[in-house]
Amino acid sequence: MDYTRSQGLPKKQIQKKGIIKPSAPGPRLKKGPVDVPFVIILLVLLVIGIIMMFSAGYAWAIEEDLPGNYYFVRQLRFALFGLFLAFIASHVDYHIFYNKYVIAGISIVTLLLLILCLAGPFASPHNESYRWVKFGPLEFQPSEVAKFAVVVTFSALFTKFADKLDKFGLTVIPCVFILGIIAALLMQESHLSATIIIGLIGAVIMFVGGTKLKYYIPIAIAGVLGLAGFLVYSYKVTDSYFGDRIHAWLNPFDPELAEKLTWQITQSLIAIGSGGWFGLGLGNSRQKFLYLPESKNDFVFAILCEELGFFGALVVIAIFMFFIVRGFHIAAHAPDKFGMLMAVGLTAQIGIQALLNIAVVTNTIPNTGISLPFFSYGGTALVMQLVQMGIILNISRQSIIDS
Repeated sequence: MDYTRSQGLPKKQIQKKGIIKPSAPGPRLKKGPVDVPFVIILLVLLVIGIIMMFSAGYAWAIEEDLPGNYYFVRQLRFALFGLFLAFIASHVDYHIFYNKYVIAGISIVTLLLLILCLAGPFASPHNESYRWVKFGPLEFQPSEVAKFAVVVTFSALFTKFADKLDKFGLTVIPCVFILGIIAALLMQESHLSATIIIGLIGAVIMFVGGTKLKYYIPIAIAGVLGLAGFLVYSYKVTDSYFGDRIHAWLNPFDPELAEKLTWQITQSLIAIGSGGWFGLGLGNSRQKFLYLPESKNDFVFAILCEELGFFGALVVIAIFMFFIVRGFHIAAHAPDKFGMLMAVGLTAQIGIQALLNIAVVTNTIPNTGISLPFFSYGGTALVMQLVQMGIILNISRQSIIDS
C-alpha cells in the first residue's frame, strides 16, 4: 500500500496502523509548526465573519425577543470551540483517514444521516426542504458531513490505485457510483446546492488525482448536460421547488413574483447597490432591519457589501483567493499523494462554496441555499469547517522542504 509513489518518495515504507513514515534517503520532510500564512488568512476571515455576524444578526435577535448580541455570542462560542478542535486536528496525523475502517465508518454515518433527513423522528424540515436532522438541541445539515466524506473517500481511492488510473472500473466507476447515491439523497432533500458543491469537489479530486482525460471529459459533459436538462425541466414545471427558484432568478424584479419568490433576492440586490463604492459604514446597514431574510445566514455577504461597499467586498473576495492559493501551496508540498488530495479537496470545498454563495447573493445563479464559509450563522457548519482546516494544517506540518 504505497501511496507516496507519485510524490517521488522511496517505496520502502514503515507502516503501522495506517500511519507511514518515509525512510531515508529521499526528500527532506518538515515536521513541526503549522503553516503560519494559512493560519493568519483563516483567522482574518473568521474575525471579519464574526464582526459581520454582530451587525447582521442584531435586528433579527431583537425581533425574536433575544438579546441583541445573541447570534454574535453564539457564533463566537462556536468559533472558539472550532478553533480548539482545529488545534487538536492539526496534531492528529491525517493518515488516520486512510484507514479502511475509518473510511467505512464515515461513509456509513454519512448515508444514515442523509436518510434520516427525509423521514422519521429526527427529520427537521424547513421551507419545503428536508436538509436537517435534529438530535435534541443539536440541529445540523448532514450534507456538511457528506462533503468531508467525499474528500476522504476520493483521496484514498486515487491514492490506493495511483498506478492503475487507466483502469476505468477501479477509479471512475466507484466515484460516479458514490456521487450518484449522494446526489439522489440530496435531491430528495431539495438540496441542489449541496449536490452541486459535492459534485464539484469530487470532480476536482478526480482531475487532480490523475483521471485520464478520455474518462474525465465525457463525465464532465454528461454532468453539465444533466444539470442543464434538470434546470430546463424545473423551469417548465412552474409549481416545483426548483422551478420557483429559477423563475425568481430570471425575473428578480417581477412584481407578480415579489411576495412569494423574489423578495429575498430583490432586497439583496438593493443592499449591494446601496453600499456603493465605500459602503454605508460598519453597522449602518438598512436592509438588515428585517427587510432581507436570512441576512445573518446565506445572505450575510449582501450586508457586508452594503456596509463596506464594493472595495470592502473586493477585499474579502481577495482574502478568500489568498486562502485558496495558500491551501493549494500546502497541497503541493504534502509528503504524499493522500495528503495532497486531502488538502486540495478541503481547500476546494471552501473556495467553491464561497464562489457559489457570492454568485447567489448577486443573482448570478439561482438561489439554492448556500452558506458563506466562516461568515454565515451556523454552529455545526462552522465547527466542521474549522476542524477540516485543522487537518490541512496537520498536512502542512509534514510538508516537503523545497530544495
